[in-house]
Amino acid sequence: MTARKQALLKRHRRHKRLAMLAALLVLVPLGAWVAWWWLPVLLVLGWIGHEAWFADHLFYAPGDDYRYAFPPAVQPMAVRIEQGRVLVEGDCGAADTLILRIRIKASWLGRWLDPHVLIGDDRQDFERGVNGQRYLNLSGQVAATALAAGQLRLRGRFCSLEPLASLYALSNPDYSRQSLMIIAPHADDAELAAFGLYSQAAEVSIITLTQGEIEAESYRALGLDAVEAARLKGRLRAWDSLAVPLWGGVTQVRCVQLGYYCLQLPAMAAQPELAFASRESMEGDIRSVRGHNPLQLPGDKDGLPSWRNLLADLVAALEHFRPEVVVTPHPELDPHSDHIASTQALLEAIQLSSWKPTTLLLYANHLHDNDRWPMGPAGMGIALPPAIEPLPTDGLWSPSLSAAVQLDKAMALAMQHDLQGPLPLKKRLRRLIQRWLAGRRWPATGADEFFRKAVRRHELFWVRTLGG
Repeated sequence: MTARKQALLKRHRRHKRLAMLAALLVLVPLGAWVAWWWLPVLLVLGWIGHEAWFADHLFYAPGDDYRYAFPPAVQPMAVRIEQGRVLVEGDCGAADTLILRIRIKASWLGRWLDPHVLIGDDRQDFERGVNGQRYLNLSGQVAATALAAGQLRLRGRFCSLEPLASLYALSNPDYSRQSLMIIAPHADDAELAAFGLYSQAAEVSIITLTQGEIEAESYRALGLDAVEAARLKGRLRAWDSLAVPLWGGVTQVRCVQLGYYCLQLPAMAAQPELAFASRESMEGDIRSVRGHNPLQLPGDKDGLPSWRNLLADLVAALEHFRPEVVVTPHPELDPHSDHIASTQALLEAIQLSSWKPTTLLLYANHLHDNDRWPMGPAGMGIALPPAIEPLPTDGLWSPSLSAAVQLDKAMALAMQHDLQGPLPLKKRLRRLIQRWLAGRRWPATGADEFFRKAVRRHELFWVRTLGG
């Protein structure tokens, strides 16, 4: 987690504690004046209200505009919304990714229930109380020619839509037909971001950088101490990184586990020659999980978890698999420190390598500002995420996933050990309250929040061309 997100979360919790203190200062005298038993009743009702409507981590105002810039060649087309239909003044041509910029304003109910836009047979959700510029993802709708024929229907629920909007039509090559490499900081990142893409790709390799050994408290129930639990979790997640891709048609000979340690990548980058052992498993030899790799790597010589070895390993992988396109975390949008460092390592390795990919496809499995994005239920589309601060001017590619591929993606996530197990009691109670009071729904495929967020009718990638 970046320093910025830590600061935002700290501020969010501080404001919450101040609100609770203010409520107590009001309720305690009220309970003493009216009747003492009112106090616990009001506290319970306040907690239920908090869980239903104020538990989201939203670190910006719902009235803030999202701010996106598109490549100069992608000029917006004027759009009118008339009687619920989208009328475009222009030709989308062969565009595969369609983004509609439109102002959305929540109704009174949209402050308590999730406002969303119905787009043909799709639905895309936004923040409660939304009142600003947002970006709908219409990709896939043009396949039925509904948009070109002026028959695509658009309707706000618990919100209103301004009648004038702008459409950005982006054309991309089919990257699934090119040689792909996916950089996964942890086991499951490749599946969360790109299972639909890699399960349909002609040629793909998956490089997982870390073992994923930290936060292994649940494994202590097996009678293990903290160190043993971390080592078991690291072995299991390293196995996941090699085995689960087979469900998407990627054989083990095209999967590599590098075996570095969670949350140590930034420290390694800062001091490239030093070795950084695991914080929890106390291991310091990356070779412990490399036994099933399909190729010898430079780091196999001494097993040291250093940035120097990581770069050498990535160079070897690039030169062995020779990808045209590399799928990697978005360094400005995804705040996870290991994700940022993974893309940093990739870019440094490309500079050192004799093989030069031509394109990066960037993904975000986490966000700085909104822990619920993509908002709304599983199976629906992915609107563009919050971008309150300007991002680099990249293209976009948003391939569509069939219902069958979405189900396969959910099953791939279900195989990941880190996404298994029951939710804590507090989260189960919160979901029950939100189901009945806020109308939210979660999929039957798995309890972890990623089953809702990642299994969608779209996947979403930012397209960045590499120079030279």
